[in-house]
Amino acid sequence: MTEYAILLYADKSDINPDVNGPEREEHTRHSEELQDGGTMIAAFALESHETATSIRASGITDGPFIEAKEVVLGFYVIEAPNLDAALAMAQRNPIIKQGGGVEVRPVEGFVVRPTSSK
Repeated sequence: MTEYAILLYADKSDINPDVNGPEREEHTRHSEELQDGGTMIAAFALESHETATSIRASGITDGPFIEAKEVVLGFYVIEAPNLDAALAMAQRNPIIKQGGGVEVRPVEGFVVRPTSSK
């Protein structure tokens, strides 16, 4: 099995500040489906893009390194037999019907696998 990172993107102007609203419930259900199916390895929601700190050779800067219309909201890592299967799982992510998008990328290496709390 191969690991794939699924990055969630949304337009900054479309981000709902109510992190406990119905949109979040859809994401929780999607996450539970992937966990129940045994494909989700890890998932992380990120704090606002405004809390980012960037580090480059020239120094440390508050805020994201680039100014972009879309920002990364979070990511999760799944196991799938191939890219087609990973894309099929990622296409069910609710962020797509909520106006955002996802990016699917194979993970080059995976050093530490979290243990299940179940």
